[in-house]
Amino acid sequence: MQQPGSGAARNAGLLVLTNSTTMTDVIRFFPAIDDIPVPDWNALAGSHAGLQHAFLRALEASGCASADTGWTPHHATLWRDGALVAAMPLYRKTHSWGEYVFDWAWAQAYEQHGLAYYPKWLCAIPFSPLPGRRLLGIDAGSKVRLLQATLSAIAEGDDSSFHVLFPDADDTALLAEAGLQIRHGVQFHWRNAGYTDFAHFLSHLTRDKRKKIRQERQRVAAAGVSFAWKHGDGITPAELDFFYRCYSLTYALRRSTPYLTRDFFARLNADAPDSVRLLLAYRDGRPVACAWFLADAEALYGRYWGAVEDISCLHFEACYYQAIDYAIRHGLARFEGGAQGEHKLSRGLASTPITSAHWIRDARFANAIADYLRREQAGVADYLDELDERSPFRRSPPGA
Repeated sequence: MQQPGSGAARNAGLLVLTNSTTMTDVIRFFPAIDDIPVPDWNALAGSHAGLQHAFLRALEASGCASADTGWTPHHATLWRDGALVAAMPLYRKTHSWGEYVFDWAWAQAYEQHGLAYYPKWLCAIPFSPLPGRRLLGIDAGSKVRLLQATLSAIAEGDDSSFHVLFPDADDTALLAEAGLQIRHGVQFHWRNAGYTDFAHFLSHLTRDKRKKIRQERQRVAAAGVSFAWKHGDGITPAELDFFYRCYSLTYALRRSTPYLTRDFFARLNADAPDSVRLLLAYRDGRPVACAWFLADAEALYGRYWGAVEDISCLHFEACYYQAIDYAIRHGLARFEGGAQGEHKLSRGLASTPITSAHWIRDARFANAIADYLRREQAGVADYLDELDERSPFRRSPPGA
């Protein structure tokens, strides 16, 4: 059978053929993102930094997302007349680490009943709680066709479940229509309301929040800390070494092990430098902390931070205030501060609803989880109302 696409993909996995009256769709599952041509994938992925071929390739080539780490790639694709028209980043998981949507209780319930929750199937950006499109396609019909074929292929096996993490609103609707259960959660994002500079942004906050932020920034300035932003292609090996030291220290303080290797960051710097931002903090000419971000044309995504000195309020300055200032200066629509953290609310980020979607094979567990999600959704709605009441933003704009 003819291989799909120019420079056809190698070592394709499961192959499914589906026919309509006017065309033949070929569904293929690939064991490596490298098996999918870069232009074809990126044409569907768009500009989102976390969905770019180079980001996923750096994860796989560095061994961070691999069978050895419990992230076995099986990327799902739909080809039509030799062209890639839909795709999703898909992995077979043997644990739930690195996902930021917690289903450990579900796995424990399976174990208590003598059943296996793992392996499971996961559509996600590994190690990254970045919301956005997950069903990549030229139109809704192509995405639905790929989703249906993927669900059918998974249903033919024995694995417990299929999960889609942090889909956008359009994909969430398609997943719900396909019968997946929708789970609701909260993140904290900063959104650009046309601010001209950081002072303009501060003017939109309540008086006590403005005062708190100014005090925190003054503490960092009084400590003699200065900052420098670096793009991926401008990051030296010594700076990358320092960042990785800080990144590892952050995990060590939590008595855990980093998910990502230095090789991953080096590969991404080399292959997708425009998507990498490193903020270095200096005191007395020496680097003392850093924060690592992803970036694209729409947003700055806060990811990792670390420090070798304990300086009051430096975390807030490096991870939030410098990022907000950068987003304003570069005209970005938003800054995403990552998963969890109510403390982000008082730093000018706003509560943002997010979702995940879940297909559970066993009807008994599916019903129990559906009941749990209904109760959890009510709690999330109450939580969002509470956060809205605690919003750091003034109820009326400055000068009103």
